Amino acid sequence: MYCGVDLGSRNVKIALMDSRGELKFFKFDTITFYREHGRLEDGQLAVELSALLPPSTRPRVVVSTGYGRQTVALKGARTIPEIKAHVLGAVHFTGLSDFTLLDLGGQDSKVALVRGGRLVDFQTNDKCAASTGRYLENMAAVLNITLDELSRYYENPVDLSSTCAIFGETELIGKVVEGHPISSLAAGVNYTIFKRIRPMLQRLYSEILVFTGGVARNTALRKILARELGVQVVVPEHPQYTGAVGCCVEARLRSPD
Repeated sequence: MYCGVDLGSRNVKIALMDSRGELKFFKFDTITFYREHGRLEDGQLAVELSALLPPSTRPRVVVSTGYGRQTVALKGARTIPEIKAHVLGAVHFTGLSDFTLLDLGGQDSKVALVRGGRLVDFQTNDKCAASTGRYLENMAAVLNITLDELSRYYENPVDLSSTCAIFGETELIGKVVEGHPISSLAAGVNYTIFKRIRPMLQRLYSEILVFTGGVARNTALRKILARELGVQVVVPEHPQYTGAVGCCVEARLRSPD
């Protein structure tokens, strides 16, 4: 059994992979995970994984990755960069070897160019939340709708010019006051995400775009990406666990056997 741990900004994702490649997934709120299950020992995060995983689960190798520049070393695990973990996971999930990877998480965004199954180039943005899940959550709250409802709309978007997560809320409220329908307001929010990440995608362009992270569940954004960029958008079955699965792949590669 191989264990991959992705210490994300909003959720900690854990994947278990057996010798046949079968996977099991577990997710925990990040703050709750750190507060209730973790403690610092010699500058590393010590976690009793056996208390979180099914009984009799004994991972032979544990590999972890973390969010942006805030990576925490997990005691007893090998730590790899998150971009490497996400590329390995995307290749494993899709079976593709040539594509552009787009990963939109809770508080950062990543774009990577993959050729021959290997990372060629990448760009990240963890300085602004305007192209992340946190931004979508805030905007859905302003509109008083769920994230699922927000993700339905991409036609007739209102023009939202602010690319700042904070000022964007104020601008959206102004559009609400102007009387625009929810469908156009939500579409405008989704298009704002696209406008924020478009420069990175154009620099690292591929005809196939593998979309991962929690935001990959946004159906409207998937349609916008395909239409505006003229690409095939591929979303793995479990897009949030791509980094954790990549850690499992690395664990299996590094196994003594």
